[in-house]
Amino acid sequence: MVQDLANIVLYRRTLWPREQAFLCASCLLFLASAAASIYLCVHMSGAMPMPGGWIMSMAWMRMPGQGWFGAAATFMGMWAVMMVAMMLPSLMPQLLSYRRSLRISGDTHLGLPTAIAGAGYFFVWIAFGAVAYSVGLAVTAIEMRWPALAQFAPIAIGGVLLLAGSVQLTAWKFRELTHCRNALVSRSPSPDAWKYGLRLGWHCSLCCLGFMTILLVTGVMSLGFMALVTTAITIERFALWPERAARVAGIVVLAVGILVVVRALRGA
Repeated sequence: MVQDLANIVLYRRTLWPREQAFLCASCLLFLASAAASIYLCVHMSGAMPMPGGWIMSMAWMRMPGQGWFGAAATFMGMWAVMMVAMMLPSLMPQLLSYRRSLRISGDTHLGLPTAIAGAGYFFVWIAFGAVAYSVGLAVTAIEMRWPALAQFAPIAIGGVLLLAGSVQLTAWKFRELTHCRNALVSRSPSPDAWKYGLRLGWHCSLCCLGFMTILLVTGVMSLGFMALVTTAITIERFALWPERAARVAGIVVLAVGILVVVRALRGA
């Protein structure tokens, strides 16, 4: 009993201030990335009307006088900021769990390993963005070269929504969601921090693949869609019944996909 009280006192005097500092720094990072995302979306939300009545986001196109390298760097910078704003709330429980495992293993230096794990996590999301940008450029080039194909884009978008909604209902989705919610934390300190971050980012990107695809095809620079996707991801991670939350989201996405396809077919 006396030892337990001593441990509590030690935690409050030495460890709790560190946790407070970590939480405050994380909140500041989230607020800064959210503010930057809002700024970028407001100032880079241009779009081009295309045949078929849909709008192509300017995120996939170069600005006047901008080279391909500059366009790619602009997109990747924007994507990195957006991912921090969208994914940091869902990442916090895993980072706190990782810090706790470090304390149990006797490591008193928590800041650097936590930063390394977070960097590994967001490195995966940056790689995801690089792949998404390459695919987006290819699709944009095809539509610009053959404008007649652009009229089928609304149907294609509806098909993507149907596929994403269907994925939400699969056992694979539930398995990846479980990995994200109950990520195994290595007991080894700093040397495994990068691998832990990469592993967590990999499972998280797979779990969120449907939501991110929806964001990319419906408007990567849209604050509304960004907020909806962020809310859906966060609810899945914190819900008491995550599988039910995933199913509800899948049913909603399927309904929207059906509506989009029906409207596109009527307007064809």
